[in-house]
Amino acid sequence: MLNRLLKEERGSTLILAAISMMVVLAMAGLAIDGSLLYMTKSKLQKAANAAVLSGAQDLPNSTARVTNSVNYVINAHKEADSLTNLDSSTGEEVSVELTKEVPLTFARIFGYEKVDVKVHATAGLYPIGSAVGVAPLGIDETKLSQLGFYGEHQLKVGPSESEYGNFGILALEGPGAKTYEDNFRHGYQSEVKIGEIVDTQTGNIAEKTRDVVKERTDGCTQPPGDYSMRNCSRIIMVIVYKPHNYTGGQMKQVKVTGFAYFYIKDPMDSKDTSITGVFIKRTGAGSYVQGSANTGAYTIRLKK
Repeated sequence: MLNRLLKEERGSTLILAAISMMVVLAMAGLAIDGSLLYMTKSKLQKAANAAVLSGAQDLPNSTARVTNSVNYVINAHKEADSLTNLDSSTGEEVSVELTKEVPLTFARIFGYEKVDVKVHATAGLYPIGSAVGVAPLGIDETKLSQLGFYGEHQLKVGPSESEYGNFGILALEGPGAKTYEDNFRHGYQSEVKIGEIVDTQTGNIAEKTRDVVKERTDGCTQPPGDYSMRNCSRIIMVIVYKPHNYTGGQMKQVKVTGFAYFYIKDPMDSKDTSITGVFIKRTGAGSYVQGSANTGAYTIRLKK
């Protein structure tokens, strides 16, 4: 009787061990399939994020350029067949959806042979509220609103033209023609932020301006009307302001309310006291700050 009980116990133990082994193997298999799904989704998400961030740079240009930029990045990640949706119809954001069929191995035991992994990403434009590399030039926010974008205008740089309602020369790093020239050539290398008070620049700096404008126009062969080149020296970021201290018939200080991009069309001749160009909408380096005005200069951020 005792021997019989011992044999039955051994048999039950073997059955339980076999069942336990099957459960362990199933769990390990599901973990492997789960890891594969996780890695696939992570890879797809990185591709989607990179695609919309690249595409958003061209939102101010055209839908075709946005599409080309997105497709270029998706192809570079070898996920062209995964792109199931691309939308930039609002002109303010670009969205993509990627879907990839992943065959499973161990999950087939439970009737799951494959799973569709889907990811979504959206990047949008946000007005720049702080920036580094700004040119020492500014425009009144009211004047910019009246002028609009892509029409030819003149940035005034003559000795007597930094007045209310017109374009102004700004002393971002202090007064002086040499300081102005360096900041115009290389951009002011400290942060400028909305809400800050900036002094205006006085004196005749037209000659310094002509020298830098020539360098900038010579340094970029981008055809007129095409503002999409990312590193064109003709394109400068200027400050958008509202008057802050207007005394003695002259604007002494201005308050920064935003930023705008200006494309320099032509070199200045020896008698010019203005820079000819157009204000354009463009993305660039900078940060969004709560309360930033929409004045045509944008930074890009992923949206959740």
